[in-house]
Amino acid sequence: MDKVIVFTDLNAWKEGHRLVLMIYEVTRNFPEKERFCLTIQLNRSVVSVTSNIAEGFTRQSKKEKINFYYIAISSLTEMQNQIIIAKDLNYINEDKFSKIWNQTIVVQKLIFGLIRGATSRIL
Repeated sequence: MDKVIVFTDLNAWKEGHRLVLMIYEVTRNFPEKERFCLTIQLNRSVVSVTSNIAEGFTRQSKKEKINFYYIAISSLTEMQNQIIIAKDLNYINEDKFSKIWNQTIVVQKLIFGLIRGATSRIL
């Protein structure tokens, strides 16, 4: 296993970044009327996931790290809700939805791994 030196070395961040790219790609095709609504909400929530992973990584306090990782989970859950809405409005097809949804699960598991790792060092 490679040593983690910067936040971009974290698998949670790498997989989160893949999710960011997936969301930006799919929201490009949303209707213009959603530009300042669902599109911007999806983009902001998914960017928040990787931003909070990055910020948590730099925190010295384990408690602060865990807090930022939980904020990343919250943003991911918000994004999951929004992607369901996009699917139900037929802005994305079932195949694209499944790929994005599966990626959210990967990211979620990796973030929970970061939380477990930080928690075990506290106790």
